[in-house]
Amino acid sequence: MRHDIDPQQISLFYPLQNRGLFERERERERERVKRFRHSYNNIISTENLLAAWQEFLRGKRQRKDVIKFSLHFNDNLLALRQDLVQKTYIHGSYYAFKINDPKPRNIHKATVRDRLVHHALYRLLHPFYNAKFIHDSYSCRDEKGIHRAINRLRSFANQVSRNHTRTCWILKGDIRQFFASIDHAILKNIFARYIVDLDILWLLGQVIDSFETKDRPGVGLPLGNVTSQIFS
Repeated sequence: MRHDIDPQQISLFYPLQNRGLFERERERERERVKRFRHSYNNIISTENLLAAWQEFLRGKRQRKDVIKFSLHFNDNLLALRQDLVQKTYIHGSYYAFKINDPKPRNIHKATVRDRLVHHALYRLLHPFYNAKFIHDSYSCRDEKGIHRAINRLRSFANQVSRNHTRTCWILKGDIRQFFASIDHAILKNIFARYIVDLDILWLLGQVIDSFETKDRPGVGLPLGNVTSQIFS
């Protein structure tokens, strides 16, 4: 008969002379959980907002909403930063449309102002969380992508099949409505494990709570936000 043991109870089964070693190992593990070091002021600084704007502009300069925002860019940037400093910033609504990629997907596009905030968050959060992702996660990551994923899969297949001398099985799967099923409260608690700045957590909450799946309050992320690449 199989008995599952709560990991927190493992120390109860250690011999007395080994419990000290176990506790030291557990303390080292806690020390390895590094905190996010940037402050809220780093995220909302003029320098970071300007850098985020340049990243956001790539491939979008000729779009009407971007051109409109750019016409009064200095005023728009100062107004946005003032809202962020005073924490009066409120995320706007989304424009919904559908694409085929290759299956139909519902995309929700935020305003230019809000997407600038997304990029300001993303450019500082991404390097931190990218280092915590497992090695064999290839989507939306620097120096990864589909070709490296294929090469890695081929390497594993060769290893398991012993260079094609025995059968190798590969499971292809997809999580149905994954983005639409992400719980906001759980996501915010995950961020709170690594981020101690309450102002950053407030801003993350503004972005996370700006969208929810129809008929499911407090659940769902939009396909379209650059931040969703980290949030998911």
